[in-house]
Amino acid sequence: MIIKWFIDNYIELLGLIFSLIYLYFSIKEKILLWLFGILSALFYIYIYYFAKFYADMTLQFYYLFISAYGWIRWKRKNDQQQNIKIRRSQIKEWIIMSFITTAIFFAIAYLLDNYTDSPLPYWDSLTTSLSLAATWMLVHKQLEHWIIWIFVDICSAVLYFYRELYLTTFLFIVYTIFAVFGFIAWQKKYKNIYENKI
Repeated sequence: MIIKWFIDNYIELLGLIFSLIYLYFSIKEKILLWLFGILSALFYIYIYYFAKFYADMTLQFYYLFISAYGWIRWKRKNDQQQNIKIRRSQIKEWIIMSFITTAIFFAIAYLLDNYTDSPLPYWDSLTTSLSLAATWMLVHKQLEHWIIWIFVDICSAVLYFYRELYLTTFLFIVYTIFAVFGFIAWQKKYKNIYENKI
């Protein structure tokens, strides 16, 4: 019975495994996170399509692009020939990101509500728009992206449980826990960077 369940859900299981590896490398600030971001996105395009989470499916296409961009960005050196470092978001960035995220939320919600059979268009739109913002912030190593992920992951776990995607529900519970640890780890690194500048 258990073996049959795993056989029936192997795509979701592989997506889960690649996603956990991605998250591990994200916390450790290892560039390999972007490779596993690409792999998990490919699997989750398929998963979300059949679960009718169209905004989340579309988000996976964004993850394909942003993972390639993240890889390039993290390999690039700054003027002092150093890798980019963890930093805090500036007020101006928060304002701009808030406006863009809100606009994306309303656009996606409108499309899902009027042109798809999505069962939860507003929740799907909320998690998608916030995920876009958090991933952009990750590419730029902004500490606060972890806070957004904690909220998104909790909401997503509830949504996926509702749609009976139990492995993905488990994945997002783990994501929530890891996002807390990621925030703590990155905050310590940020403090070390700041203290070494003084």
